[in-house]
Amino acid sequence: MIFNTRWSVVRATPFAVLAGLALSACATTPPAGYTASDFASVRKIDSHVHVNLQDDAFVDQAAADNFEILSINVDYPAFPSLADQQQVAHHYAAADPQRFHFATTFSMQGFGQAGWAERANAAIDAEVARGAVAVKVWKNVGMVERDASGQLIFIDDAGLNPIFSHLAATGVPLIAHQGEPYNCWLPLDQMTTDNDRAYFSAHPEYHMYLHPEMPRYEYLMARRDTMVSRNPTLKFVGAHMASLEWSVDEMSKFLDAHPNAVIETAARMTQIQYQSVRDRRKVRDFFIKYQDRILYGTDLTLNPGEDVAAFRQSAHEVWTNDWAYLATDAMRHVDDIDADVTGLALPRSVIDKIYYANAQREFFSRR
Repeated sequence: MIFNTRWSVVRATPFAVLAGLALSACATTPPAGYTASDFASVRKIDSHVHVNLQDDAFVDQAAADNFEILSINVDYPAFPSLADQQQVAHHYAAADPQRFHFATTFSMQGFGQAGWAERANAAIDAEVARGAVAVKVWKNVGMVERDASGQLIFIDDAGLNPIFSHLAATGVPLIAHQGEPYNCWLPLDQMTTDNDRAYFSAHPEYHMYLHPEMPRYEYLMARRDTMVSRNPTLKFVGAHMASLEWSVDEMSKFLDAHPNAVIETAARMTQIQYQSVRDRRKVRDFFIKYQDRILYGTDLTLNPGEDVAAFRQSAHEVWTNDWAYLATDAMRHVDDIDADVTGLALPRSVIDKIYYANAQREFFSRR
C-alpha cells in the first residue's frame, strides 16, 4: 500500500534502506498459514466427542495434542445409559475443568404427557448447574421416537417448543443432529465415501434408501429448518455440518438463512474432502467466507471395553490428519474416497477461529 500511495517518497529512498525495511517486515510478520509442525503448539477445541468411560486416555491424549474437548451426552442405545454418561462427564468436569467440557441432553421418555417439558427443563437446568455448556438433541427425534398415536415426532413438534424457548432464554446452545448423511438415502453404488458404503452394507436396517416408508432426507431437513426459523434467538449448532455435508452450496444457504446457526465438522471431513478433490478453491472459499460460523469437531468416541492405547493412537491420527487438511497444503491419500487430497491451507486467522475462537464464543460466552 505504501508503494502505491507514496510513490515519490519511495522512489527517493535509498535501496539499502528499502531492503532493510523489507527484511524487517519479513522478520516480524507471521507467515500466512500454519505448518504441520505447528499442530501441538496451537490451542484447539474439539467441539464434538464422546467420553463414555472413566479412563484418563481421552483427556491425556487431548492434553498431549493441546486440545480442549467437548463431550456430548446423547440418548443413543449403543452408548452407556444417560446416567452413566452424566457420571463420567461430572467426574472429568470436576477433575479437569480447563480441558474437559460437556453437553447434556434430555430423554424423550414420557413426551406428550403432562409436565414432560417442565421435567425436561428442570433436568437440563440441573446439568447446566453442574457445568454443562450445551444441550444435544439427537436424530431419534425425526427417525425413531413416536407419539401416543404412533406417529414420528419431528424436531419442529410443538411439544418441544418449551425446551427450545427455555434454552433461548437462558442462552444455552442447542446442538442438533437431524437425519443421516445424505449417502444414507442413496443406492450403495452412488454413495460418495467407502466408509458410508461399508456401514450401510453391514446395516441395511439403517439404510434409508431401502426404507421408503421412512421420511425422506429433504423432509427431515425442512422440518429442522422450520424449527430454527421459529427460534431466531436460540444458539443453534448444526452437528455434522448440519447434515448438509454433501454440498458446501447447501451449507451456505443454511447459514445465510439462519444467522443464529453455526455448524461443526464432526465425522464429515471425508465428504468435504470428496468435494475439494473436485473443486478445492470452492471448498476453501467456503471455509474462509464462513470462518466465524464453523467449529472443528470429530465425533471421536471412547466407550467401555475399547482398547485405550489403540484409541489414543487413532485420536492422534484423526486430529493430525484433519490439521494437515485444513491448515496446510500437504497432499495425502484418503482411502475412503480413493483419492489424493490437497490440504486447504487456510489462513492462520481462519484456523484460529475454526479450531478455538468460535467454540469459545458459542459455548462459553455465558460465563
